[in-house]
Amino acid sequence: MPSTPSPLILANAEIRDDIVQRGAVMLSQGATAAAVAEFVACEVEDDPDEHSVGYSGLPNILGEMELDASFMDGATLKAGAVSALKGYRHPISVARQVAERLPHVLLTGSGAARFAEEIGAERRNMLSDFARNEWRTKLNEVDPDGDGMRGNVIDLVNRALAPDLFDPTNHDTMNIIVRDATGHLVTAVTTSGLAWKYPGRVGDSPLIGAGNYCDDRYGAAACMGLGEIAIRLASSAHAVFLLGAGKTMAEAGSSVVREMMRLMGPSTAVNHMERADWVRLLLIDKAGNPGGFATRTGLSFKVQTVDETVPRTIACEHVLE
Repeated sequence: MPSTPSPLILANAEIRDDIVQRGAVMLSQGATAAAVAEFVACEVEDDPDEHSVGYSGLPNILGEMELDASFMDGATLKAGAVSALKGYRHPISVARQVAERLPHVLLTGSGAARFAEEIGAERRNMLSDFARNEWRTKLNEVDPDGDGMRGNVIDLVNRALAPDLFDPTNHDTMNIIVRDATGHLVTAVTTSGLAWKYPGRVGDSPLIGAGNYCDDRYGAAACMGLGEIAIRLASSAHAVFLLGAGKTMAEAGSSVVREMMRLMGPSTAVNHMERADWVRLLLIDKAGNPGGFATRTGLSFKVQTVDETVPRTIACEHVLE
């Protein structure tokens, strides 16, 4: 009789080892996948050195912190999400409570903030001194006279984003997939979104099926990169459905990443809206085997089972065009 794979955490490699380690200890002590996923996400949201998630993430073009998060349960397919949430410490916890307390999936803007207040979520000014200074520096670069801030900001956003979209460090969403001792899967995604974005912009992270998808029968997936592409292709759900259709992890992951590459154009494109060389897909199949797929070399993920004392960093499979 085949052995049951060890419970594990699969996450993007940018998450600190000690955070993953503490989550793995929780798993070894019998914690549920949901509890571990929320814990790890909250720890990343509090990390002042992580500048694309939670506190000290980078703001929109107006200097406002708008946070996105989503949470999905693979046993029930229940999901909760928030987008453009302002002023609360742990968006991932608010997202989980949306799934548990409401007949809805996604709350946005003022509605998400109202819900957070009603459930007693902790308030916090999420704009750190570092992030504020980075924002001011960016504005001085692209709008030294300050004209853009007094009127139409469309051109201002495009000028700010043009160079930064070439930089993969500007797009590191926090992705986590947890498999517990029962084989149950949970996904959690949280981010401050694309730095210098247009106010109200929402990427793939809070959109179930795009930023993440989770089904105990087949597996789970989560995306990192330019969220607009994952939205247009429903990339995470597509990967999981391919697993459900009998595709291997390599077949499913490579197929979805190739679709994203074809949509965005070659990774050598000069036009910043056609760059694809920092897209990443994390994937786990129903047997508990983890994997990662990317459009360029140098991208990786972390895995730690309850039998391991430290997480392993593994290079994503480089998917060729």
